Amino acid sequence: MAEPQVQIGSGSNPVDEGDVEMQGGDNGGDVVEVAETGAAAEGVPDQEEKPTQRDAADRLLTQYRSYLKSPMVELLIGSGDSQTLLMAHKALLQKSPFFSEKLASSSSTRIELGDDDLDAVSCFLEYLYTGEYFPHKLPSGSLEHDPSAPKIDDSGAQLLKHARVYTLAEKLVMPVRIISHLNLASFEYVPKLTAFVPFKALKSLSHSKIHLITSTAIAEIAYARYVYSHTTRSDLTIRKPVASFWGQRSHVLRHETEGSFRDMCLAFPEFAFDVLSFVLDAEERRAQRRGDDEVGKSARKRARGA
Repeated sequence: MAEPQVQIGSGSNPVDEGDVEMQGGDNGGDVVEVAETGAAAEGVPDQEEKPTQRDAADRLLTQYRSYLKSPMVELLIGSGDSQTLLMAHKALLQKSPFFSEKLASSSSTRIELGDDDLDAVSCFLEYLYTGEYFPHKLPSGSLEHDPSAPKIDDSGAQLLKHARVYTLAEKLVMPVRIISHLNLASFEYVPKLTAFVPFKALKSLSHSKIHLITSTAIAEIAYARYVYSHTTRSDLTIRKPVASFWGQRSHVLRHETEGSFRDMCLAFPEFAFDVLSFVLDAEERRAQRRGDDEVGKSARKRARGA
């Protein structure tokens, strides 16, 4: 069948506005004649033009500038001789419900964070202004090179860096990413703009970086100790991978920890239980795949005193 041809009428056609008239063509195909109607026939657009990317970028830039015009807030980190004073714009800090409540309940522009880690707070502020914190995640999925860190984390320092950011984000209740870089390199008027867009929580960002660290068994024990001492039992996001790691490797790595694995199990029974549960669940799944008849049975096969 020949394809129909579409003809746009001038508007003076006696056909009613908006009607479609089917006519037979000389080549056997159909001709569809459509009369222009309403505002379109008069050269007036029938809907408002959508905002351009540049308009959206300009609004975002204006919003960001308004944040930078807000008053400065002092953050006093640590205690005693190790106290450090950092500063940030009030409007940005108020994106965190924690800081918003602190600022609303007092006329003071100083907030004390005596129990928080300086490096973690610095990472949080960098994230607040730029949408990331060092070392950044690369498009390849790896972390950018940190010249101050060894290739293999043998102490747990790199793992703990991101773990502390994770727990700080939990405390500050950071549900969404405040800022991210919107690459507008294709536009001549601005090569890069800082844009305010929703994104994964800061907790997710820091947690994803933990899994990009190459570490030793000693470092992993230090990380596990921090996780089980600074997170709640319900936080399976960070606890489950720790238990899974040791459940799969404890039969080998425990010999490399110089007794730290045993000490960890005694100090944190929940860790020992989670690791044991992972091992038993894995064995149960293997038995089910083998079709073992004894799976799920609880009958005792030997005497108690045997």
